[in-house]
Amino acid sequence: MKLLEIASELSDGRARMRLRGELDLATVGAAETALAELEREPDATTLVINLRKLRFMDSTGLHFVLGADARARERGRRLLVVRGPEAVDRVFRLALMDGRLTFVDHRDDDPDAAGVSGG
Repeated sequence: MKLLEIASELSDGRARMRLRGELDLATVGAAETALAELEREPDATTLVINLRKLRFMDSTGLHFVLGADARARERGRRLLVVRGPEAVDRVFRLALMDGRLTFVDHRDDDPDAAGVSGG
């Protein structure tokens, strides 16, 4: 099994990235490459990074998500982060970034549905 599996798709103006495994120094390069492809999509007004299936994330992963958020804001886009398990979510809380980012608990990552926090 690979340390990080990445699935991406574009539909309805949303570029979605689902991560499974570990997001850390050893795997962030692959995530950055996949994210750069999604960010080039001109029709994507919203970027969704789904962390639900991550087993582990360190500060490198945090930096990855914060960079995605900064670039989205610069380009007039919105970033939604689907919450990961407790161990992953804890990284955001410890860094006090849980209030800065827009987290989505809802399965279909609909920002108008219940379960949106932060931002």
